[in-house]
Amino acid sequence: MNGRTGTSDSRNSAAATARPSRQINVILRSGDASGAAPAAAAASNEAAKAIPASGPWLEWQRELDRMVGLESVKELVFEIYALLQIAHLRGEAGLHSEAHVYHMIFKGNPGTGKTTVARLLAKLFQGMGLLTKGHLVEVERADLVGEYIGHTAQKTRDLVKKSLGGVLFIDEAYSLARGGEKDFGKEAIDTLVKAMEDYKNQFVLILAGYTMEIDFFLMTNPGLPSRFPIQIEFPDYSLDQLVQIAEGMAKERDYTLQPQTLVKLRQLILQEKGASPYHFSNARFVRNALERAIRNQAVRLLSQHPEGSPGRQELMSLRPEDLRAAPPASPASSGTSTMFGG
Repeated sequence: MNGRTGTSDSRNSAAATARPSRQINVILRSGDASGAAPAAAAASNEAAKAIPASGPWLEWQRELDRMVGLESVKELVFEIYALLQIAHLRGEAGLHSEAHVYHMIFKGNPGTGKTTVARLLAKLFQGMGLLTKGHLVEVERADLVGEYIGHTAQKTRDLVKKSLGGVLFIDEAYSLARGGEKDFGKEAIDTLVKAMEDYKNQFVLILAGYTMEIDFFLMTNPGLPSRFPIQIEFPDYSLDQLVQIAEGMAKERDYTLQPQTLVKLRQLILQEKGASPYHFSNARFVRNALERAIRNQAVRLLSQHPEGSPGRQELMSLRPEDLRAAPPASPASSGTSTMFGG
């Protein structure tokens, strides 16, 4: 993504007229009328041109620039930054600045950058003075739900307290409602809702998961949607973006992907997306494929050079034969490799 300071006029115009609808827009542009669309588009265009070429935003811009794709997500991050910055300036000017709610819903398939964006937002909120620590506490159902009555509430309260000053990120949050009324997951939801009131503006809660499951989860809990005014959709990466991500991962680790290796990677991605279009793991799939290729390369090089050292180029190069499809998962297998992080 190009920095906002260097964005072309044509891209600004397109962003102003075709920006997807998001709930945070209720906060930022609730006064817009349909008849004022041309004026709003012009104002948005001018605002984009006016983004300063220096200052605190550049730090976050550099963080976002390292992320492939996710243009609409990056725009929303800037909207949040702009809202916080203007609130700060209004306070300095002696103007009333109402505190906003920043609890969020992240929707999308695995490997689309949800955790990465959550971590960046935690640092942004801390840097802008909204949160005191800016750390990310990442949990799932097993971390919240206990084994007996009262245990779940205590576990959930403990995790909320651990996240004070930062962000509590609950992955696959819809799993809390899968057991029905008698399941302890409902106790976790009720405890979280109470904590959002008890510790208002002391932490940010982000619920994440697959789009359809999260939407159903919100439908079955009518009081929840209004508590999460910011909902962000994380789209699947395109084929070209996934290849770009793979090249970036390889470069960070001093590996190179040969042209024919990239061709094979494209084939593997298309096969995987065709096999599981609704649960494709995006960058996670690419990362795991790269891990396997690195392991296969290590075995190949030791076999080819049992008594000597390969040259520097050989040590860096990942060949097509190194890149293989994952073997079928056995019933006993669980989890994913974390060699290169989550």
